[in-house]
This record gives sequence, structure tokens and C-alpha cells, in this order.
Amino acid sequence: MPKSSDFFECQKCGDCCKGYGGAFVNDHEAERISDYLGIDQDLFLSDYCDWSGRRPMIKTAESDYCIFWDELCTIHEVKPRMCKIWPFIESILVDTSNWAVMKSMCPGIRNNGNPDDLVEYVKAVLAQYERT
Repeated sequence: MPKSSDFFECQKCGDCCKGYGGAFVNDHEAERISDYLGIDQDLFLSDYCDWSGRRPMIKTAESDYCIFWDELCTIHEVKPRMCKIWPFIESILVDTSNWAVMKSMCPGIRNNGNPDDLVEYVKAVLAQYERT
């Protein structure tokens, strides 16, 4: 079975934390983050999230980074699923060439390994985070 380091080693650069439209949060994640911050969930949703349709997503600062990015993720212990699984996301299963596109934007993504192993690993990561 392939392992994470075959494909990715986080450089802690924050590139994945930059840009609008990244980290959507579900009710459970919003509750965990608000508890971690010691604030009411409604306050978290109103002060720390923007809305895309009916879905809350964590705001970005003027720097274009996630508001929880400060040289490292300040909510790492409770970060949303989208952040936890990066870069092993569903779009890789749709088209493995998405990996090369992501690699052009993320210095931690490696091109070693074959696409079948990558797909196998992405499926395993997604299955793991479906259970949590």
C-alpha cells in the first residue's frame, strides 16, 4: 500500500491556505472549531465565515490567506476535513491529471508513484475521513 510520503510532504508554506473558496465547514466542524476557540457556534459562523450559497466557509484575511493562518494553522487540531485531506481530494479520482495541476501550486506534492497507486491512496484517505 502506498503511503502519504510517496506523494506528498507538507512544506508548511501555507499555499493551500491561500485564496478564496477553500475551506467549507459542516455543522460538526463549526461546532468543533467554535468549541476550540471558546466561542458560541453562531458567533463563529457570523464572524469567522463567509457564505457560498447555504454553505459556510472560513473567511480569508486581507492577505488572501485563511484567517486562521499565522505561519502555521492556528486551528490545526480541529481544522475542517477539506484541510485535513489536502491534497488527497476527490478531484484526483475524477481525473488524475489534476495532481499535476495541484503540483504546480504546491511545493509539497511529488510526482513519484504511478497514477493507480495515487488513486488507491486517495480512496483510502477519503474512506478514513468519512468515518471521522
